[in-house]
Amino acid sequence: MAQLDILEHPDPRLRLHAEPVADFDDSLGCLIDDMLETLHANSALGLSAPQVDDSRRVLVLNPSENTSAPQVYVNPEVLSKSVPGLVEESCLSIPGIVGNVVRATEVRVRAQDCDGKPFECDLAAMDAVCLQHEIDHLNGKLFIDRLSLFRRLRIRAMMKTKARRQSNAA
Repeated sequence: MAQLDILEHPDPRLRLHAEPVADFDDSLGCLIDDMLETLHANSALGLSAPQVDDSRRVLVLNPSENTSAPQVYVNPEVLSKSVPGLVEESCLSIPGIVGNVVRATEVRVRAQDCDGKPFECDLAAMDAVCLQHEIDHLNGKLFIDRLSLFRRLRIRAMMKTKARRQSNAA
Protein backbone atom coordinates (compact mmCIF):
# COMPACT_ATOMS: atom_id res chain seq x y z
CA MET A 1 0.00 0.00 0.00
CA ALA A 2 1.08 3.56 -0.64
CA GLN A 3 -0.09 6.99 0.32
CA LEU A 4 -1.21 8.87 -2.79
CA ASP A 5 -0.77 12.54 -3.67
CA ILE A 6 -3.99 14.55 -3.53
CA LEU A 7 -4.79 16.95 -6.36
CA GLU A 8 -5.65 20.47 -5.26
CA HIS A 9 -8.00 23.03 -6.77
CA PRO A 10 -7.69 24.59 -9.36
CA ASP A 11 -6.13 21.49 -10.97
CA PRO A 12 -8.27 20.86 -14.08
CA ARG A 13 -8.20 17.09 -13.52
CA LEU A 14 -10.60 17.63 -10.61
CA ARG A 15 -13.20 18.79 -13.15
CA LEU A 16 -13.16 15.62 -15.25
CA HIS A 17 -16.02 13.13 -15.16
CA ALA A 18 -14.83 9.74 -13.85
CA GLU A 19 -15.36 6.64 -15.97
CA PRO A 20 -17.33 3.58 -14.79
CA VAL A 21 -15.27 0.64 -13.57
CA ALA A 22 -15.56 -2.41 -15.81
CA ASP A 23 -12.52 -4.41 -14.66
CA PHE A 24 -12.59 -5.60 -11.07
CA ASP A 25 -8.96 -6.69 -11.10
CA ASP A 26 -5.82 -6.37 -9.00
CA SER A 27 -5.32 -2.82 -10.25
CA LEU A 28 -8.66 -1.81 -8.72
CA GLY A 29 -7.79 -3.57 -5.46
CA CYS A 30 -4.47 -1.72 -5.27
CA LEU A 31 -6.19 1.61 -5.94
CA ILE A 32 -8.72 0.97 -3.17
CA ASP A 33 -5.99 -0.07 -0.70
CA ASP A 34 -3.95 3.02 -1.52
CA MET A 35 -7.00 5.27 -1.27
CA LEU A 36 -7.82 3.86 2.17
CA GLU A 37 -4.26 4.42 3.33
CA THR A 38 -4.38 7.99 2.00
CA LEU A 39 -7.77 8.56 3.65
CA HIS A 40 -6.49 7.44 7.05
CA ALA A 41 -3.14 9.25 6.74
CA ASN A 42 -5.03 12.51 6.17
CA SER A 43 -7.66 11.82 8.87
CA ALA A 44 -10.30 12.40 6.20
CA LEU A 45 -13.91 11.26 6.06
CA GLY A 46 -13.96 10.46 2.35
CA LEU A 47 -11.84 10.30 -0.78
CA SER A 48 -12.63 9.82 -4.45
CA ALA A 49 -10.39 8.40 -7.16
CA PRO A 50 -10.29 11.66 -9.16
CA GLN A 51 -8.73 13.39 -6.13
CA VAL A 52 -5.74 11.05 -6.46
CA ASP A 53 -5.56 11.41 -10.27
CA ASP A 54 -7.39 8.21 -11.17
CA SER A 55 -10.30 8.45 -13.60
CA ARG A 56 -12.33 5.51 -12.24
CA ARG A 57 -15.68 5.87 -10.41
CA VAL A 58 -14.44 4.74 -6.99
CA LEU A 59 -14.81 6.33 -3.59
CA VAL A 60 -14.03 5.36 -0.03
CA LEU A 61 -15.66 6.63 3.15
CA ASN A 62 -14.86 6.43 6.80
CA PRO A 63 -17.07 9.06 8.42
CA SER A 64 -17.19 7.31 11.79
CA GLU A 65 -14.52 7.10 14.44
CA ASN A 66 -14.07 3.40 13.63
CA THR A 67 -11.19 3.19 11.15
CA SER A 68 -11.61 -0.59 10.92
CA ALA A 69 -14.92 -0.28 9.01
CA PRO A 70 -14.27 1.81 5.88
CA GLN A 71 -16.89 1.79 3.14
CA VAL A 72 -15.99 1.20 -0.53
CA TYR A 73 -18.31 2.23 -3.37
CA VAL A 74 -17.53 1.39 -6.98
CA ASN A 75 -19.78 2.94 -9.64
CA PRO A 76 -22.07 4.53 -7.00
CA GLU A 77 -25.43 5.96 -7.96
CA VAL A 78 -27.82 7.79 -5.66
CA LEU A 79 -31.30 6.32 -6.09
CA SER A 80 -33.17 8.66 -3.75
CA LYS A 81 -32.56 11.61 -1.43
CA SER A 82 -34.56 13.10 1.41
CA VAL A 83 -34.38 15.39 4.44
CA PRO A 84 -32.28 18.30 3.17
CA GLY A 85 -30.04 20.02 5.67
CA LEU A 86 -27.38 22.71 5.82
CA VAL A 87 -24.01 21.09 6.54
CA GLU A 88 -20.50 22.45 6.92
CA GLU A 89 -18.08 20.91 4.43
CA SER A 90 -14.40 21.02 3.67
CA CYS A 91 -12.24 19.07 1.24
CA LEU A 92 -8.72 17.68 0.99
CA SER A 93 -8.53 19.11 -2.54
CA ILE A 94 -9.39 22.63 -1.32
CA PRO A 95 -7.34 22.99 1.86
CA GLY A 96 -8.31 25.69 4.31
CA ILE A 97 -11.74 26.36 2.80
CA VAL A 98 -14.95 25.59 4.69
CA GLY A 99 -18.49 26.32 3.58
CA ASN A 100 -22.12 25.56 4.31
CA VAL A 101 -23.82 23.40 1.68
CA VAL A 102 -27.36 22.05 1.39
CA ARG A 103 -27.27 18.24 1.16
CA ALA A 104 -29.76 15.46 1.68
CA THR A 105 -29.19 13.83 5.06
CA GLU A 106 -30.75 10.55 3.96
CA VAL A 107 -29.91 8.74 0.72
CA ARG A 108 -30.36 5.35 -0.89
CA VAL A 109 -27.38 4.30 -3.00
CA ARG A 110 -26.64 1.51 -5.46
CA ALA A 111 -23.01 0.54 -6.02
CA GLN A 112 -20.64 -2.37 -6.40
CA ASP A 113 -18.08 -3.62 -3.93
CA CYS A 114 -14.40 -4.17 -4.75
CA ASP A 115 -15.23 -7.57 -6.30
CA GLY A 116 -17.99 -6.18 -8.52
CA LYS A 117 -20.88 -7.51 -6.45
CA PRO A 118 -23.83 -5.05 -6.61
CA PHE A 119 -25.45 -3.78 -3.44
CA GLU A 120 -27.91 -1.13 -2.26
CA CYS A 121 -27.94 0.58 1.10
CA ASP A 122 -29.46 3.49 2.99
CA LEU A 123 -27.19 6.11 4.49
CA ALA A 124 -28.06 8.87 6.94
CA ALA A 125 -26.44 11.88 8.57
CA MET A 126 -22.69 12.23 7.98
CA ASP A 127 -22.51 9.02 5.92
CA ALA A 128 -25.08 10.43 3.46
CA VAL A 129 -23.39 13.83 3.28
CA CYS A 130 -19.93 12.33 2.70
CA LEU A 131 -21.21 10.01 -0.01
CA GLN A 132 -22.81 12.92 -1.92
CA HIS A 133 -19.64 15.02 -1.57
CA GLU A 134 -17.51 12.22 -3.03
CA ILE A 135 -20.00 11.45 -5.83
CA ASP A 136 -19.77 15.13 -6.76
CA HIS A 137 -16.01 14.58 -7.22
CA LEU A 138 -16.75 11.64 -9.53
CA ASN A 139 -18.86 14.05 -11.60
CA GLY A 140 -16.21 16.78 -11.73
CA LYS A 141 -17.96 18.96 -9.19
CA LEU A 142 -16.51 20.51 -6.03
CA PHE A 143 -18.37 21.53 -2.89
CA ILE A 144 -17.48 25.17 -3.56
CA ASP A 145 -19.66 24.95 -6.69
CA ARG A 146 -22.63 24.61 -4.33
CA LEU A 147 -21.84 27.82 -2.44
CA SER A 148 -23.34 31.23 -3.16
CA LEU A 149 -21.84 33.28 -5.97
CA PHE A 150 -20.51 35.81 -3.46
CA ARG A 151 -18.78 33.08 -1.42
CA ARG A 152 -17.30 31.50 -4.58
CA LEU A 153 -15.89 34.87 -5.66
CA ARG A 154 -14.32 35.39 -2.22
CA ILE A 155 -12.75 31.93 -2.35
CA ARG A 156 -11.40 32.57 -5.85
CA ALA A 157 -9.81 35.83 -4.66
CA MET A 158 -8.30 34.07 -1.61
CA MET A 159 -6.84 31.33 -3.81
CA LYS A 160 -5.32 33.85 -6.26
CA THR A 161 -3.69 35.66 -3.34
CA LYS A 162 -2.35 32.36 -2.01
CA ALA A 163 -0.96 31.42 -5.44
CA ARG A 164 0.73 34.82 -5.79
CA ARG A 165 2.36 34.44 -2.38
CA GLN A 166 3.62 30.97 -3.26
CA SER A 167 5.08 32.13 -6.60
CA ASN A 168 6.76 35.12 -4.93
CA ALA A 169 8.28 32.85 -2.27
CA ALA A 170 9.73 30.52 -4.92
